Amino acid sequence: MSVRRTVLVGILMGSNSDLPVMEQAAELLQAQGIGWEMRCLSAHRSPEAVAAYARGAAERGLRVIIAGAGGAAHLPGVVAAHTILPVIGVPCSGKTLSGADSLYSIVQMPPGVPVATVGLDAGRNAGILALQILGVRDRSLRPKLEALKAGLLAENEQKDAAVREAAQRIQEAT
Repeated sequence: MSVRRTVLVGILMGSNSDLPVMEQAAELLQAQGIGWEMRCLSAHRSPEAVAAYARGAAERGLRVIIAGAGGAAHLPGVVAAHTILPVIGVPCSGKTLSGADSLYSIVQMPPGVPVATVGLDAGRNAGILALQILGVRDRSLRPKLEALKAGLLAENEQKDAAVREAAQRIQEAT
């Protein structure tokens, strides 16, 4: 049985082909006990639905929106144009230009319509950034963030130890 949590983060994607990337954000938030919702809304095929979602997000209790898109990648900017909530854009790799078009579309927003942008296909980073934004207001999230960072440090220390062992073997073999 799943536990129903207050939904704080909206996760949007422009196409269901973006689902593998956006699932990374959902899984990160789920693991941290943060309620989220997920929708597939296209800035081009369902613009009215996107605008309605963004306009009603704060009233529904959302505090952050993560929007991922490939290609022209207008979804994050359109969402940001219709809400006062912070929007995190996730550029998704596409069939053309290796996702560079998505990255440029999201990162080059006009003055007054900011979108925080993470790296290409970086759904997990979008989840972490959403958690950090929520942590500004909710101090109970800070230990979770500290644990995430400690996990990254421990993981890197393991990788460093493995590289040092490999280097030692190479040096001893010559």
